Amino acid sequence: MLLILAAAVTASCGFQLQGAFTPPAGMERTYIATSDRYSLFLREFEAQLRAAGVEFADSAATATAIFTLSFDETAQRVLSVSARNVPTEYEVFYTIAYSLEAGTDNLLPQQTLTLTRDYTYDSTLVLGKASEEELLRDAIVKDLVRIVMKQISTL
Repeated sequence: MLLILAAAVTASCGFQLQGAFTPPAGMERTYIATSDRYSLFLREFEAQLRAAGVEFADSAATATAIFTLSFDETAQRVLSVSARNVPTEYEVFYTIAYSLEAGTDNLLPQQTLTLTRDYTYDSTLVLGKASEEELLRDAIVKDLVRIVMKQISTL
């Protein structure tokens, strides 16, 4: 009886398993246009597309789709300082701007995404805080890739 009740509650709330990414028609052979071929976002994004079975074209002329990454920037900024003017909290951010075209169709017009995470800073724990910043940056990249992949999968 409890199993039936749990199934009914789960079904009524609209819960649905996400499933694997399936690229839309026209993305079988994709060219990625960008100025930075080694950015954190691009490496993770290419790995996810490759895992989904997308092939990469060497040029836009031979591609069935063009993913344009026109802006890719990450940095940090000070959020708060102590009474002695020493930073005590930082914010890590990552911003991307992208679009997707397949043939003459503009599947995704220019989109801009920015994700941020903040962390406290202690000058006595410099090495640990540097590692924490890198972990936060990696988590932001994975979240950005997940968002972009979800947008593409809805096309």
